[in-house]
Amino acid sequence: MKELWLSMQQEKCQVSNMEITEFATYLIKNIVKNPDLVKVSAFTQDEDETILEILVSDEDMGAVIGKGGKNAKALRTIILAHAYLNHIKNVKINIDSF
Repeated sequence: MKELWLSMQQEKCQVSNMEITEFATYLIKNIVKNPDLVKVSAFTQDEDETILEILVSDEDMGAVIGKGGKNAKALRTIILAHAYLNHIKNVKINIDSF
């Protein structure tokens, strides 16, 4: 995760202009073995609530969750920070496999 964060700092200008789905896709694809199988969708449940659904293959679920859920927690934190910086409120993130 540290290497991913450092590479993101180098691409800061490009990343800051991404939509939340593009940003989440970018993050997830960089930590899984099968980046072609990553699917990220955003749904608006209410006017002010956004649900971000992240789907990865069963094989990649361990890498996304990480030991003790540390990777999933870090991903949620980074995605929510991106949402905050882009004035997107009430974002809920669901991570699942297919």
